[in-house]
Amino acid sequence: MKKVAWIGTGVMGRRQAGHLVRNGYPVKAYSRRPEQVRQLAAQYGFTPCGSIAEAVADADYIFVMVGYPRDVEEVFLSPQGILANARPGALAVDMTTSLPSLAERLYQAGKERGIRVLDAPVSGGDQGAENATLSIMVGGDAGDFEEALPLFSCMGKNIQHMGPAGFGQHTKAANQIAVAGATAAYTEAIAYAEKAGLDPQKMLAAIGSGAAGSWQIDHMAPRALAKDFAPGFFVKHFIKDMKIIEEESGQRGLRLEMLEAVLALYQEFAAQGGENQGTQALIQLYRNR
Repeated sequence: MKKVAWIGTGVMGRRQAGHLVRNGYPVKAYSRRPEQVRQLAAQYGFTPCGSIAEAVADADYIFVMVGYPRDVEEVFLSPQGILANARPGALAVDMTTSLPSLAERLYQAGKERGIRVLDAPVSGGDQGAENATLSIMVGGDAGDFEEALPLFSCMGKNIQHMGPAGFGQHTKAANQIAVAGATAAYTEAIAYAEKAGLDPQKMLAAIGSGAAGSWQIDHMAPRALAKDFAPGFFVKHFIKDMKIIEEESGQRGLRLEMLEAVLALYQEFAAQGGENQGTQALIQLYRNR
């Protein structure tokens, strides 16, 4: 069985690594929080490592799921990182939502060292990670995608090769634009229903199977109503994603006015202390006004 290294054992990564273990892949895992990795190892079955170099030294496949583009850059390009320590021929897959331009740079840097690189951000949140039903959007060489497909299939259901390096990240940007609108829409619908005196649960049941229906209404709106604000996807990471999209769209002369409005809402909420809550917690911004 091919050996796997997993870098980043947060809300998403720990679950994804666990699915690989359950499908028979030996996984060595690293996080900047060593104690967390040791605690999670028994639950998810991976082997904890004290450094990236230790995790990737003999790995055939390397997966990365960290927080920000600066983290991706450090994990791949630092002297202690993947490209300096993985063996030639390894396939490294960045599943973080990051900059398309960084994905292109990592692909080229990998080629120079004989390490293949894919960008493969995901959608589906903690529920998708838990249930192995993530949507996975992949950029990079088609042959590398086909080779990684059995491992992707352990984590997700809708797995698409979108084109060359960076195209996975571009696809995730489009995904987050759509999610931003849907999230703002259902939270505003709930806020309106509450002010109008409607039962918000009955309201969602009434509109959820019609033209207003969406994944967000089905999966996230019930959390908002239950005041379950645990992060399936952190507010701070959603803000990061929307800022990436603003940068990318600005470089192309495109202004995304809906995205700007939603970003402003989340920045206001983060300034009130909500950055470490889940995206569904935006409903509190309306309730507290």
